Order: sequence, then structure tokens, then C-alpha cells
Amino acid sequence: MPSHGRKVTLLTEGTYPHVHGGVSTWCDQLVRGMPEVDFDILALTGSGREPVAWELPPNVTRHTACPLWGPPPGPARARRSPRGPAYRRFLDAYENLLLALLDPGAGCDFAAGLHELAALARRGRLTAALRSEAALRSLMWIWTMPHLPTLAARPTVHDALTATDLLEHALRPLAARISGDGVAHAVSSGLATLPALAAQHFEGVPFLLTEHGIYLRERYLGSRADAQSWPVKALMLGFYRELNTLGYRKADLITPCNQYNRRWEERGGAPAARIRTVYNGVDPARFPVAGPEPEVPTLSWCGRIDPIKDLETLLRAYALCRAGLPALRLRLFGPVPAGNEEYLTRLEKLAAGLGVADGVTFEGRVTDVPSAYAAGSVVVLSSISEGFPFSLIEAMSCGRATVSTDVGGVREAVGDTGLVVPPREPALLAAAVTGLLHDGARRAELGRRARQRVVDRFTLHRSVDGFRQIYRELAAAHRPPPRPAHHPARRTAPRGTLRPLMAGGTPA
Repeated sequence: MPSHGRKVTLLTEGTYPHVHGGVSTWCDQLVRGMPEVDFDILALTGSGREPVAWELPPNVTRHTACPLWGPPPGPARARRSPRGPAYRRFLDAYENLLLALLDPGAGCDFAAGLHELAALARRGRLTAALRSEAALRSLMWIWTMPHLPTLAARPTVHDALTATDLLEHALRPLAARISGDGVAHAVSSGLATLPALAAQHFEGVPFLLTEHGIYLRERYLGSRADAQSWPVKALMLGFYRELNTLGYRKADLITPCNQYNRRWEERGGAPAARIRTVYNGVDPARFPVAGPEPEVPTLSWCGRIDPIKDLETLLRAYALCRAGLPALRLRLFGPVPAGNEEYLTRLEKLAAGLGVADGVTFEGRVTDVPSAYAAGSVVVLSSISEGFPFSLIEAMSCGRATVSTDVGGVREAVGDTGLVVPPREPALLAAAVTGLLHDGARRAELGRRARQRVVDRFTLHRSVDGFRQIYRELAAAHRPPPRPAHHPARRTAPRGTLRPLMAGGTPA
């Protein structure tokens, strides 16, 4: 690889190198598979104090944690709000950005507003500007515009403070600087794309976007459990929607890990010519055929304990299966990420309430992952959202029959070598599992074909080589952008509207 293509900044959110899981596994595979490439890791985290959970290889030249919470970044002296014309330019940009979030049909330029905010963030001034009194008033004014549905919800000042807090934290990655002489590779849509979008705009850094799970869909799914008021939800979901769309439009190349993601991205505005599917892969030598099944019939699950994995459905399906197979066990292998302890407690209570707690074991994280698949007669996946799950192709490589929910790239991975059922349907999941448990010959045949499918299509070597070539292409095409004259974001609101908002004077 030419010298100009040997630097990659990997942008992660809540995954590598601080958390174990499928996306983190993929990141580690990618970095270790290209020892000739220097990788910088910029990891978006919660507090910035999260320990590193992976042993970083020598070609990781820098690892930086970018905390989304805690004190604002940068020295205190740099956190003053801009003054005079700079502050008015910020308000123009901010109001256009808010209108883009809440009134997508108005034609406001979200990208221009985001770039203006990025310039402020790079100078350490964005936090103070967002939290100024005039910015809060602008939000209240836009929320209560007569033609917007948020008016009927009667948003309060408390809502405005809550929304501002969430938005300010979400925008903190705009302040992060990344190497200008390589490729910026965001390994999810959403907040991880913010430094890449800024570096592309200001320094012309090539921007590569890889999606595993569909970030925007997962934000919508997660919003159901959020406690915020509807105006706050509308603002934040609007932010994720517009950011997601901008990432799709601006990425020099998008590499979904399955065709399901590709279809979603095309519907979201990504140009088809800039999408290239690269499947996740495993090393069949590291996940060999598992050998004999356990003597006691057992269901095995492997992953992280997380609501997106919908382990409630799996427990309910297990209870239905056990009614006909009293000896059946369920073994759940995987860590409990920080913040998910309450979810684990909820699962334990559910198992007790269903009367099956004596057959369920939470095994925790295992270092010998193939043994987790070997522990089951059938490997089960019950998620409500997935990309191209490693736990599935790893189990297939081990020659185990699988029953999975039909989400993301699951059906593409399995083909005709496993059973696929609709998500959130315990009875259908239980029926599929029970049928396989009563048919040993079919389990063996599905397992044999599953391993062959992995060997033929989903090897680690093929996946890493695909990204090696992509890095070369993007690095070779890198052209620093011209430096245009500054043009503030187009103003949608009438010129006189800000005067009453700023009657109290510009904040210092």
C-alpha cells in the first residue's frame, strides 16, 4: 500500500476498544488483519473513564476517548460564547438547523448549519453558545411556530433545557480533530460520523461509512423507552434523521455488511454508485466443527446482554419448549455492558416468573467462544435488530444448527442452512426450536451445510481484503478542498425575528 494510504482513523461509538461485542470484534479483526496500516482510534464513550477492554495491536498508533458526557472538552478559557457578528452568525445557523430537524419540508440546510457549529466546536465555543439564553429562546420560538405539531404539546422551559443538554452532548464529537493525511472510517452511522463530516468539509479527508446495525432504526426503537417529553423526542429523533441522511449523502463510500442495510441506505438517500457491500467474515480455523452435541438437550445463545437482543422473547420461547422437553437447558454466554445491569435483573425475574430459572444460566463473558456454541444442541438468536451478526456466522462455522429472528442480514447469512422466524414471536421461535430438537438428522445436515456456507462466502480473509482495497482507493483519490469564502448558513427566518430574542443583550 502506498505511503499516502497507510493512515486510517477508525471512529467508533460505544464499542471498540472499550466494549466487547460483534462490532468490536469486527474492528479488532480489521486492525489486526492489516498490520501494514497505521490506525488511529477515536472512540466515542460515555464518561471517558471506561477501561480499554481489548489488547490493542502495535499498528494502533493512537487511541483517543471522546466522552459525550461529563465536563465540556477544552480549557475553561476557551468556553466563552462568541460575540457580536460571530454570535449572530451562530444563531442564524442554529435556527436553520433546528428548523431542519423539526420541519424537514421547509428546505433548510442542515449541512450548512452543522458546519457552522463544527467551526465553533473546534474553537471550544459551541457549548457556551448552545447553552446561552438567546439559543434557548430560539428553540422555544421554533417549537411553538403555528404550523409545527410541537406547538400543541406546549413545550416548557424545562423541555428546552433538557433538549439543549442532549443536543450539546451529542454534538461534542464535532470538536474532535482527526488526521488529515489518511482516511476517516466511521464504523456506524450517527454520532461517529460527526468528526468525519467535519474533517471532510474542512480538510478534504476521505470519509468511509460502515453500518452494522441500522443506527437510525435503533434510535427509533430505543425512543419508546425514553422518558423525555414528545417535543424533546421530536427534536432528537429529527437530529438523528438529518445526521443519518447527511452521512449517507456525504460519505465517499458506504460499505454495508449486508444487502438489507444497502436497501435501507438507498432509501435514506445514499447514491447507489457509492455503496459496496462487504460481508463480515470469520476464520473457519478459529471456529472449527464443534463435535458431539451435549448429552442434555441445550439451547445456546452468545452475545451481549442488551435489550436489542430481546432476551425476553428467548426466555418465553424457552419456557414453551421446556413444557414438552423438561430436561432442556438454556445457556446464555456474554457480558453485561455497563448500564445494562437492570436489564439482567429484569431477565432473571422473568425467568423466575415463568418457572424456568432452574434451567437458565447466565454464563458471563467467555474467552473460548467456540466452546459457547459447542455447548448447545441448537444455537439461537432472538434479536430485534442486527447487521450481519458474528454470533450467527461463528455458530455456523462451528457446524451448529441455528434458529434466528428475521432481522438485518440474518436471512442472507443463513440462506437455507438454518431456520428463520419473525422477531418478537415466542411461539414461533419455540416451534422452530422444538422441531429441530426432535430431529437429530436434520440438525446435523443443517450444521454441515452451514459450515460450508461460511467457508464459501464469509471468510475473514475475504472481508479484510475488501477493506484493504477500499482504503487504497480512497487514499489515492484524496484531494484537499478549495478554501471558499465564508458564507453563513442560509437564513430561513425573517431578519427581524432575532431582535426580541436578543433584547437582554449578547451573552459574554
